[in-house]
Formats: sequence, structure tokens, C-alpha cells
Amino acid sequence: MLDFSIKNNALASKVILVTGAGDGIGRQAAISYAAQGATVILLGKTVKKLEAVYDVIVEAGHPQPAIIPMDLKGATAQNYIDMTDSIEHQCQRLDGVLHNAGILTVLSPFEQIAHDSFDDVMKVNVTAPFMMTQALLPLLKKSKNSSIIFTTSSVGRQGRAYWGAYSISKFAIEGMMQTLADELENTPVRVNCINPGATKTQMRARAFPGEDATLLKKPSDIMAPYLYLMADESININSQSIDAQPK
Repeated sequence: MLDFSIKNNALASKVILVTGAGDGIGRQAAISYAAQGATVILLGKTVKKLEAVYDVIVEAGHPQPAIIPMDLKGATAQNYIDMTDSIEHQCQRLDGVLHNAGILTVLSPFEQIAHDSFDDVMKVNVTAPFMMTQALLPLLKKSKNSSIIFTTSSVGRQGRAYWGAYSISKFAIEGMMQTLADELENTPVRVNCINPGATKTQMRARAFPGEDATLLKKPSDIMAPYLYLMADESININSQSIDAQPK
């Protein structure tokens, strides 16, 4: 069992990009990173939500974040190249990426999965992290120690009926993480996954509408591994798929 402990202000001077930063786990991760001294880049498709997170961080006296509005479903490789150039110009560095953004769509039998729905899930959950990471890698390699965190799921380790496209996308994420981690083993970049588990988010509510949400962990309850994997304390952790809520 890993000891998810870090020193106070462990992320001071680090620049960290968080996707899906307007809601749920991404929102909480961005706030938690900022509270530990990081300059956070908030990426999401809804500007109003990103601005609300920005305000929380600034009002708490943490480093001023940046905002990048982007709809991952429609983003192109050039969008990610331009984004990387902008980050390098404005921040001069990038020390971490949390790939948190994702979509679920409708749970259904495999033979009833709509092709456009399948394509949307793959674009947001797989293609976007692939293209974004590809564009950001040269900048991440310039950091003394940098960390990439992908978001996985239990259904990305063991397939589950009716979870179709989402499950397949998370199997792909596990493979992407392992491939990258192996390739980057002798570089300053470490690559891991976090499975957040059952957490009180909008996506969870859509997947389990009849569930008693009061019994679930809040995003703030599961931040220990998210902080640990971004901090230098985890410098030797690579190619791991970590449960935020160990059984």
C-alpha cells in the first residue's frame, strides 16, 4: 500500500493542467493543487464553470490560475499544438497533467450502442488525451520532474455488461498509460492512472440514478493520491494504476 503523504506546499512553483476542471473531481483537484502552491491551468468546455473555479482559487489566496476553454469532442491536433505553445509562452513550463475529462453517454446492450455515441466517447475519453499528451510531451520533458495522470475505472480493468463504449475507452486508457510509462521510463516524465471509484459526481448520478448519493465519497475525500502523484514524493512511481478508494 502506498503512503499518500506529501509535505505542506508540496506543489509550489509547479504548473499543472487539469482537464474537466469545471466540475466534480477535476474541480476539486484543481483547487487542491492550487492550495498546495501550484499554478493551475483550468481546461473545460464551459467557461462559466471554469470562471467559478478560478474565483474560488483566487479568493483563497492561492496562485492565480489560467483558463483554457476547449470542447474535447471537437478539438483538433492543431488546437493542442497551439495550446502547448500558449502554455509555454505564458507559463514557461508544465510540470503535470491530470486527464480528468470524460463522458459516459447511455448505458446499453452492446448490440444497441449507437455509432455516433461510441465515436463521441472515444473522441473525448481516448483520442483527446492521446493528442493532448502527444502535443504536451516536449514541454513536460523540459521539467525536472513531471507527472501525467490518466483517469481509469474498474470497468477498464474488468469489462462489465452494458458499460460498452465507456468500458472500452478505459481499457484503452490503461493501455495508453502503460505504453507511455514504458517509453518514458528514462525521462523526467512519470505516467500513472487513478481509478476514483464511487464518488459523488454528476457522471455517477447519471450512471446510478437510484443510488443513495449520501453514502458516496465526495471528491474532496479522495484527493490524497491525486496530490501524491503530482508531488515530487512520487518521483519513483511509474506505470501504476492506483485506486483512490482501496477496497
